[in-house]
Amino acid sequence: MTTTAPGRPAVHLGADDLPFVDIGGGNKLKVLCVKEDEGLWIVENVFQPGFAVETHRHTGPVYGYTTSGAWKYAEYDYVNRAGSFLFEPAGSVHTLTCVEPDTRVWFQMYGANLNLDADGNITSVTDGPGTLRAYRALCEAQGFGRPNVLVG
Repeated sequence: MTTTAPGRPAVHLGADDLPFVDIGGGNKLKVLCVKEDEGLWIVENVFQPGFAVETHRHTGPVYGYTTSGAWKYAEYDYVNRAGSFLFEPAGSVHTLTCVEPDTRVWFQMYGANLNLDADGNITSVTDGPGTLRAYRALCEAQGFGRPNVLVG
């Protein structure tokens, strides 16, 4: 006979359990999970046309899923649309640009984004812990209080 010992309970976050914060120009950020010891950070964004993330290189893999709108990388011809799944291997370099209003994308990232200038020099680093600190500060400043992000 096999028995199953009680494990840790599942954690559920409903669609409205964490707020989107305004990061300027109608663009929004929601941080869902940061597991610093794993280098994992999961975010959801809403982008408006013309929004761009500076050119960056990933130190770990990234998984992206688009639920509405459209966005692309300046370096590639394909466009990510609703239902698109994207895998970015560690070391990939690109510049995200939004092409449709209210583009909604979920990203699961490992490691950090090394932000680059036109010559490929690192100008700054974006990672899970830093993004979580910024998200919490924006939540407080925008009247949402301290969000219950899944951390570990």
